[in-house]
Amino acid sequence: MSADAWSELVAEHRTWLAVERGLAASSLAAYERDLDRYVSFMRRRKVVPAAVGEADVAAYVSSLSPHYAPATVARGVVSVRSLHRFAVEEGILDDDVTAAVGTPRVPQGIPKALTESEVESLLGAATGDDPRAMRDRAMLEVLYAGGLRISELVQLDRPDLALDDGVARVVGKGDKERIVPIGRTARESVRAYLAEARPALARSTRAHDAVFVNTRGGRLSRQACWAIVRTAGERAGLGRRLSPHVLRHSCATHMIERGADIRVVQELLGHASLSTTQVYTRVSPERLRAVYDAAHPRARAS
Repeated sequence: MSADAWSELVAEHRTWLAVERGLAASSLAAYERDLDRYVSFMRRRKVVPAAVGEADVAAYVSSLSPHYAPATVARGVVSVRSLHRFAVEEGILDDDVTAAVGTPRVPQGIPKALTESEVESLLGAATGDDPRAMRDRAMLEVLYAGGLRISELVQLDRPDLALDDGVARVVGKGDKERIVPIGRTARESVRAYLAEARPALARSTRAHDAVFVNTRGGRLSRQACWAIVRTAGERAGLGRRLSPHVLRHSCATHMIERGADIRVVQELLGHASLSTTQVYTRVSPERLRAVYDAAHPRARAS
């Protein structure tokens, strides 16, 4: 490899992730951030790729722990392992020195879903007839109705919507497509937005197919969507609890609680593994106690 062996290795690995594994831009960016930290650490130690040992990788992982959450450290270890395994498979390095390096345990908490009444309050508070208000209401309805990721929402184009059939075509992680049902209330909000509000926002000089657009007529960004959802949550009295992912959690949790088959919810959310969806089957302590009190014959025995 060249004198700048780290840059060359990371660039080849990134190409492999994009072409061979088909990772989305957001995933590629996450790998890039993790590997930037790793390479900077190795350069400070003056260690080139061919000279990295298990002790070097272990020292890197230890250096992260005081400064980052366990989930961030775990993701960093995954990125480093991916880099070294790629290098071995391509014959760039002889040994995978990351095999014996442990990954920190990441506690899996129960998703902080809204209650159904909180969702009703949120959607009920999204009022107004101006273009921005109609857009924001349609966004909130679609996020909750289809359990969409924020990236999936902002990437929606008008041809992706089949409102008469009550579905939308969504492009998820790894550019995998799936069909997502959109409920009646959400469909009505989207129809009203497309007919009355979007033309006022999109402007004929910047015609394109993006469903959700900003006040300048361009496609709405992830950051703008985040801000809209957060503001709506504060307006509905939810404080800063609300995020696009909380609405996705809430969609899945409410469907499971109402008896939906977990594999159907897996398909709806676009999860590759059923184990990812199973987190929504976990019962909160409050719900567990309420069900116990109602069902156990001696729950209230004196």
